[in-house]
Amino acid sequence: MSCDFLALAQPGVQKLSPYVPGKPVDELARELNLDPAGIVKLASNENPLGPSSQVLSAIQGALPELTRYPDGNGFELKQALAVRYDVTAAQVTLGNGSNDILDLVARAYLAPGLNAVFSQFAFAVYPIATQAVGAEGRAVPAKAYGHDLPAMLAAIDANTRVVFLANPNNPTGTWFDSQALEAFLSAVPEQVLVVLDEAYIEYVEAGDNLPDGVQFLARFPNLLVSRTFSKAYGLAALRVGYALSSAQIADVLNRVRQPFNVNSLALTAAVAALADTDYLEAGRALNSAGMRQLEQGLAALGLSWIASKGNFIAVDFARDAAPINQALLQAGVIVRPVAGYGMPTFLRVSIGTEAENARFLAVLGQVLARD
Repeated sequence: MSCDFLALAQPGVQKLSPYVPGKPVDELARELNLDPAGIVKLASNENPLGPSSQVLSAIQGALPELTRYPDGNGFELKQALAVRYDVTAAQVTLGNGSNDILDLVARAYLAPGLNAVFSQFAFAVYPIATQAVGAEGRAVPAKAYGHDLPAMLAAIDANTRVVFLANPNNPTGTWFDSQALEAFLSAVPEQVLVVLDEAYIEYVEAGDNLPDGVQFLARFPNLLVSRTFSKAYGLAALRVGYALSSAQIADVLNRVRQPFNVNSLALTAAVAALADTDYLEAGRALNSAGMRQLEQGLAALGLSWIASKGNFIAVDFARDAAPINQALLQAGVIVRPVAGYGMPTFLRVSIGTEAENARFLAVLGQVLARD
């Protein structure tokens, strides 16, 4: 090929590295000639319960309409979300996963000469979406692996258009409380859009003192709350996310949103999932028990970790974690390396079922005993 198409791409795109997702079970099985049924995947923060029976029934009922385009406005899901969160349907933006929401924000509000502020050790999509549109990404050094909100506030200047916050944060699981969020929002200039990524908020339990971002929307018109059905609702494969914001911000995002960005089965499944509160409670209880199981097991192995409010835990091996990750893969256990986040001594482990957690701990113990 005589033409260098990389050189023709926008400068920000040229310098990007593609996002690397968690390794799929089938890929590992092919690479190492393993039986897929014997592989445990604890890499992508998925719900180990599988989809709810109500969701499966709803999807089955929608199958005969696959020849039709989806409802491009997502009327039924928007109405359900509006009722759940006491907002208007005009304040809801639907996305192909919450990643889509983050990308819409970048495309709508960022450009060369402008910047976005986010924390060190925060979700990789923030810098990717920012750089892809040619804007400057400002990664503010973390404080105890979490957001240093005063420092992030100080990083805002006249060219800042977006601040990305994650609460709880991925991949560290760290969090900030309601008082910290309110102080931050009160000090942010009104022309700066604050994106509060709450992908894991459904795992928060009563008494945790994590803010519900929706409760701040009426007071702060520059706030956008991003959430997803991929985690606690168990719909990762169908890709449904949403944003709650002012109607004006939602209108702007809809100007760049792709038509039919959420497919019909996903829309149907999300409506059913939102109504299935028993499933949500069961997932939260399983996650809480699994977190205790992993913490106790890691302590018995003499390891440390970052306290987490998500459905995952970042484990510190105090040395390069890549060989440990490879040994786990060889044994059919998939976890998430986070060296790409600047955390080379850590592995992030999703909370699984009791049996999956036990398998991980047993294999990890064997790996460490060989060192």
